[in-house]
Amino acid sequence: MMSVKILGSGCSKCKTLEQRVRQLAEQHKLPIEIEKVSDLQEIMKYGIMMTPGLVVNGVVKSVGSIPKDEQLLAWMEGTSL
Repeated sequence: MMSVKILGSGCSKCKTLEQRVRQLAEQHKLPIEIEKVSDLQEIMKYGIMMTPGLVVNGVVKSVGSIPKDEQLLAWMEGTSL
């Protein structure tokens, strides 16, 4: 099962990213595990200095922005655009 982590303290961008990831996963019936990480120490382990951060299967995919739905979906499906 694919693991997706949304890293952020709870700012509006973090909430939006989490909402989009959850919606896309549900719409496309993707078997992924979504985790919201708000602990600063845990976020720092990924070397992220700006939030939101998106980590897919342990790999940082985006930092400080909300990627387009097409890009999010490609990462969650394990494909590339």
